[in-house]
Amino acid sequence: MIERAKIYAKSQRISLSKMIESYLDSLTRDKGNERGIPITPLVESLSGVIDIPPGFDYKKEYTDHIIEKYK
Repeated sequence: MIERAKIYAKSQRISLSKMIESYLDSLTRDKGNERGIPITPLVESLSGVIDIPPGFDYKKEYTDHIIEKYK
């Protein structure tokens, strides 16, 4: 099992000790939201990466992107 964990950690470009630390942190931290859905470490690491203005219409932006992509 340890060898598989080492291989997995290497494939994720993270040390095994950092992977275990992250896992233990995710177990012991209260990371819920109002719907009770847990927030994964990956999602949490992305939090705050971009600043979205109030009222941003992601559906319209995505639709515009798809229309432009397939012109």
